[in-house]
Amino acid sequence: MIVVRPGFASVGFRPLLALLLLLLGLLPGTAMAQRALTNGQHLYLPIYAFIRYGDLDSSGVARQLPVSALVSIHNTDLDKPLKVLVARYYSTEGKFLRNFLSAPRILRPMETLEFLVERRDEVGGSGANFVIQWEAAVPVSPPLVQALHVELQTNRAIVFTTDAVLIPR
Repeated sequence: MIVVRPGFASVGFRPLLALLLLLLGLLPGTAMAQRALTNGQHLYLPIYAFIRYGDLDSSGVARQLPVSALVSIHNTDLDKPLKVLVARYYSTEGKFLRNFLSAPRILRPMETLEFLVERRDEVGGSGANFVIQWEAAVPVSPPLVQALHVELQTNRAIVFTTDAVLIPR
């Protein structure tokens, strides 16, 4: 997430900022423009059960802030369904923790499937991840898979997203 203070992006800086964001692939729609129709994929989605921050204490350990993660699998195809086969959750150490799907789930066109990794579920660690496997009977627009990480407190809010990447197979 990029936050720009009011007044920072003055008229002279806006074109430069837009170009920078475009080059970094952060403008809406830039990631979607490079996606081709396919019959299925394995996707890797990083998840943070907690965030390490601050300075290391005398024992060499940083502070930890637990966050919740809302995993969303969006069927981006306007006309065709797809089937989500598995949503496997792994810990930082690569240990399989659980499959968030008890059975394959068909997503209708433009439907979204969501899973919540609760704030109190820290077992995955700071390097947890999902492997999402999906398939379709005919080539479809690949799903958009993201996780929205959130921690809300009275005087602060921490919110960020992670995006899935293709696991070549």
